Amino acid sequence: MLEQVADGVLVHESEFLQSHAVVVQGPTGVLLVDPGVRDAELACLADDLAGQTVVAGFSTHSHWDHILWHARLGDPPRYGTARCAADVREQLSAPEAKAEITEHLEPTGLADQVSLDLLGLVTGLPAGAGEIPWDGPVVRILEHDAHAPGHAALLIEESGVLIAGDMLSDILVPMLNWAPAADPIEDYLAALRLLEGVAGEARVVVAGHGSVGGAEELRGRIERDRAYVLALREGREPSDDPRIGPAVRPGWEWVNDVHEGQVQRLATRG
Repeated sequence: MLEQVADGVLVHESEFLQSHAVVVQGPTGVLLVDPGVRDAELACLADDLAGQTVVAGFSTHSHWDHILWHARLGDPPRYGTARCAADVREQLSAPEAKAEITEHLEPTGLADQVSLDLLGLVTGLPAGAGEIPWDGPVVRILEHDAHAPGHAALLIEESGVLIAGDMLSDILVPMLNWAPAADPIEDYLAALRLLEGVAGEARVVVAGHGSVGGAEELRGRIERDRAYVLALREGREPSDDPRIGPAVRPGWEWVNDVHEGQVQRLATRG
């Protein structure tokens, strides 16, 4: 079910990792950002949008759960940054790419609930593009390399909504970008500085996974993520981070495994 978070901006939350699809209303239709995961939920989203045409889509980054689509949403242009689209093409160029995603989903029970037929049909915008090309409210693109190459956060200027992609979550720790050319720590810190630079313009933050927050929550999440990344860089355990440790919320204990994996990977990189 769609829930309004600001004038002209609605959010659909998936059961899968509290994933958020974002709908931005325009004069002739809607922009749909990171539409979702399960086929049934995408169909539900299409039902919620009945009477409103999806005139454009946007993927904040190239990970599989952000590049899905459903035929009932129509066939509008689906955008991403130039580097996001290039990363999608590279990932899906391997003949076994979709089979590997299905195999990855098998333990979760989602393999038969997620259609990959329209996966990754993302058109790259010109390098350095500053806005999404559509006839609705100005949606500014804030591109960085935290979490994935060419990752984009989006600022809807009129409503003051910051769509953070897979950053600024209250349930997931920062997940670094391990691309070969990446400097995972500095890339993440640079992205946090970029988001901090627009925090004064945002009244609502929508994380890719987790809960929607207000302006004060946004600043708190930036600081919490920065503290986590700095702790990784300095080789110490993050203190008082509710997303990891013995007090982690029930059902999300695996986030501790993600954290430990990042600690080990950084140690291996030297």
